[in-house]
Formats: sequence, C-alpha cells, structure tokens
Amino acid sequence: MMLNNEQSLPAITSLLEAIPAPAVLLDRDYRIRASNGAYRETFLQTGTLLNRKCYEVSHGYRVPCDQAGENCPLRQCLETGQRQRLLHIHNTSKGREHVDVELTPIHDEEGEIQYFIEVMTPTNRHPDSQSSMIGFSPAYTRMLELLSRAAPANINVLLLGESGTGKELAAQYLHSHSQRSDKPFVTVECSGLTESLFESELFGHEKGAFTGATHRKQGLVESARGGTLFLDEVGDIPLPMQVKLLRLIESGSYRPVGSVNPKQADFRLICATHRQLRQMVEEGRFRQDLYYRISPFPVHLPSLRERSQDIIPLANHLLKQLRQDKPLKLSDQACQWLCQQRFPGNIRELRNRLERAILLCDSGLIETEHLVVEQEDKLATDDPMQKLTMSVIAEENIVPLSQLEQRYLQQVSTHYSGSKADLAQQLNISERTLYRKLKGLS
Repeated sequence: MMLNNEQSLPAITSLLEAIPAPAVLLDRDYRIRASNGAYRETFLQTGTLLNRKCYEVSHGYRVPCDQAGENCPLRQCLETGQRQRLLHIHNTSKGREHVDVELTPIHDEEGEIQYFIEVMTPTNRHPDSQSSMIGFSPAYTRMLELLSRAAPANINVLLLGESGTGKELAAQYLHSHSQRSDKPFVTVECSGLTESLFESELFGHEKGAFTGATHRKQGLVESARGGTLFLDEVGDIPLPMQVKLLRLIESGSYRPVGSVNPKQADFRLICATHRQLRQMVEEGRFRQDLYYRISPFPVHLPSLRERSQDIIPLANHLLKQLRQDKPLKLSDQACQWLCQQRFPGNIRELRNRLERAILLCDSGLIETEHLVVEQEDKLATDDPMQKLTMSVIAEENIVPLSQLEQRYLQQVSTHYSGSKADLAQQLNISERTLYRKLKGLS
C-alpha cells in the first residue's frame, strides 16, 4: 500500500472499520494512530488510544515485544519490508488469548515504510468450549501457530505425539477453522481393525458382498463427503491395506466392497499417530509413498513434560468441564504436586487424576491426597530406570556409560512383557539394533 502524505490518514482510518477483526494503524514508533471498534471492544478501551504503544495495550509490556522475549512483527516488518504474520498471546476482554497477528507495511512516495496496519484474529475461539485447547507455553504456542496456518488450507496434516497429548482435539481445531467446518468431521479409529473390517469401515460395502452383509453400508469416506476424514493411529493400518489407502489419496476415488463402480471422494485428510513412522518406513512396516502422501505438513504435539507451565491452566479447565454443577479449586499444595509429576499419559492421565479427585473431595478444595493414586505412584517409583539410576549413584565408583546401558537393557528385557518390536519402539531404536545389543549381553 502506498501513502501520499499524512492527509491520507483519515481515508486509511475509515478503512479500518471495514475490517471485522480488531485492527489498528501504527507508526514506526509503535504508536497507535487509529483503531476500529472491534479493537476497542477487544481490549476494553473506552478512552483514547491515540499515541499509546501497541505493546502496552495488547500485552501490558513497557518495552516492545522483541525486548520482552517475543518476536515482534513490526520489527520484522521494518527489517524485511514484507508483510509479517505470527502468533501472539494478548490480554483481551476474555483473558489471555492466542491471537493471529498480521502486519502490513504502508510506504510513502519514496518507498519508505511509514505506517502499518495490524489485524488481530483470535485463533482458539470455538462455539463448543469442550473442544477448546488450552495452553500458553512456548511449545504449545508453536504447535498452535502451525495448526492455525494449516487450517484454512486443504493440505494433508500429520499430527505426531505421545498418547494422550490431544491429537483428536487438534484435528477438530483444524476442521473447525477450515472452509469445510460446516461439513462432517469423521473419525476412523485405525487401531485394532483387521484388514477386512478396515476396508469395509472405510469404503463401505454392498448388500451380499460377503457373508453377513444383509444390507448396503455407507463407508466413512462417503460419510465425510465435503468435510474432514481423521485417521487416528494411522501407524496401525495393516500393510496390505496401506496400498488401498494410498490409491484413495492419489486418485480421489474408491470402490465399496462388492462393488464394481468407483466413487469419487471429497474430504480433507488429517492423520495422527504416536508411532515413529520414519522408523517404520525404514523397517518396511509402513509404505514410504504413503508416508509422504500423508505428511506434507507434520505437526508435533508436545507432551506435558514439554509444556509443564500449562498443567495448572489445563487442570482448571478440565475441572470446569467435569464439575459444571459445583466448581472445585486446587489447593496451592495440590498445584505444586501436579507440576512435579511427569504424566506419561499426558492430558488423558491428568484428566483421570482429576476425575478421581472429584469423587474423593468432600469440600470445594482439592488437596494433594485426593490426587495421589498410591498403587500407581508406588509402581512409578519402582521404575527400572529409576532403580538403576539410584544403584549407580549409590556406588562409590562411576561406571562407564556402555556398562550402564548393558545393565538397563538387561533389566528392561527381563521385565518387559511385550514383543521385541514393541520394546524397540519404546527404546526408540530399530528392532535389528535391539537384537544386536541383546546379543552383546550374552
């Protein structure tokens, strides 16, 4: 945008009111030169905003964002001369919110940047509060920024992360912020499905297609027409079925079981898994061509260990969901205890703890004893790695790392009840490497 002189400011100011999202006109010194009604309403500003600093209003900072530990879009705009977009946390009338900030430079006749139009769009407002994601940590914010960028596009998204990190909520966020939000969101639980059942569930079947097929069944691909198809635990899809899924993605067509007539599919694909798909590709357990089809836009969902500062806001949010009839609060000691936990089950485990605590709490305040599950927490202290670490610390002499690894492998292989393939995945090594290391123990 080109600006002739400062007399053009009123014309630009009138344009702000045509923007439905909160918007302001800023100068090079971060000063607000004009704002629209949505901005004033968002930040509850009844007085004048003219010449106030943008970072003072939106963040409560006394210095620009880049001096307060955040990226500053205005500074980046000045450095690059290009439009900038990033995710910030603003203090709005609804509390702390993630806001998609887009800054557009305005040049004068000599090509110099003189002003900026800043438009702010809240990213996580959803009509169903049950589906809202909560968090303000850097790891969560990075994840949310990626989701916000991918949501309006039709690109396939692969959600990666440990079990219980909220991958289905993230998929629902992508759907609800997409152009397909008014169409169905269909989930396919890939884990545990046999080859024949998976094909029937996904593509549907015709009457008489197989024994017991007494009527035609609509498949989930057809149910998701115009909307989003979410394949949860895509790493569990049987290898023979992966080629049929690949054909569906590549051709956009499929055939119900027992039918000779192909059908056209229309859906946005989102996949999720807690497995290491790259490693599975190397081991021949997941098709490489399918992997690249489903993962043009991978997003890592952080564990609670990576976003520990979100534990209490998450816990409070879950408590509101679980006890809407009678509000409960966490004591200071309970908050401190929660922040010290590792939560291998992540948000799902945190929710389970709170559900149990609600039943044990007779007052309006949840204490530490309501959260502790004695048998589970005792088992956690019996973890082989913790025992091994304590035994090493108790020794007078430090042992070589190779010897420490051998001791750990010996204990884990003895106590682990699953398969060697599952154990290798838990150790984040290939099955071949595991067998080689176990052979070295003998």
